[in-house]
Amino acid sequence: MLFTEKIRKRAAPIWAQSMRHPFIKELQKGTLAEDKFRFYLIQDYFYLQAFAEIHRTAADSTEDLEIKKLFLQNIAGIERSEISVRETFFAELSITEEEIRQTDMAPNTYHYISHLYRAAYSGSVGQMVSALLPCYWLYQEIGDALIAEGSPHSLYQRWIETYESEGYKLTVEAQKNLTNQLAEAASEEEQQLMEETFVISSYEELYFWEMSYQKEEWSNKYVSL
Repeated sequence: MLFTEKIRKRAAPIWAQSMRHPFIKELQKGTLAEDKFRFYLIQDYFYLQAFAEIHRTAADSTEDLEIKKLFLQNIAGIERSEISVRETFFAELSITEEEIRQTDMAPNTYHYISHLYRAAYSGSVGQMVSALLPCYWLYQEIGDALIAEGSPHSLYQRWIETYESEGYKLTVEAQKNLTNQLAEAASEEEQQLMEETFVISSYEELYFWEMSYQKEEWSNKYVSL
């Protein structure tokens, strides 16, 4: 069994919850409230900035020229994606730079990004790659699952199509291959750490949907003075 098959099997219950989360189910049906999708887009913008930065850290931390090249290619892809999101989804929903500046990073966005940085500064390229993989791979699976029926909401349909393209699938496959390559050369202890970072990222993806669905905010309601 490939390493990616092993960790995907362990994360299967978490990914299944993502697939049937109300955010995803309602997005497909076209009934997801646009203010929730808007909240998701802004938080995802914050996330993607960190996602790109982690790739730069990974590229700087390896002497392997092929791995470095892959990370740099992915950075370019992330930047193209950011521009595309701004020009399409942001424009259609009238999301402005001023609105983004005035929006706080939600708790789970902050938590997920912190997890990625922890993996990045562990000193292990394998842990970095494993932490980043669920974002690539889960979105492809969601795209594959949703594209068959599509969404009657044109904006949500375009979002689905973003993650179902052939180019995106090739990127995901490259990330999976790299993860397997690094795991094969890793010690048993390092493989365990890679697996753990993958599972935590899988949870973070699930909680990202919930955060967006609930439009999560920082709260002091549990603090008694």
